[in-house]
Amino acid sequence: MQPLKQEAMNTINNLPDDADMEEIMYRLYVLDKVRKGQEAAQQGRTISSDKLKQEIEQQW
Repeated sequence: MQPLKQEAMNTINNLPDDADMEEIMYRLYVLDKVRKGQEAAQQGRTISSDKLKQEIEQQW
């Protein structure tokens, strides 16, 4: 995985020149969520889709 700063810079550099601050912030937000999800998966902090489905069905 790239260092966070480099990944953020690459994300911003890939945006169109007319991107507004809202689009920039959204892309960085998504980048953060993807990185955190990858870290969670590597650390085994995930549940199966079947388990998630069971939890959702129990709430309804």
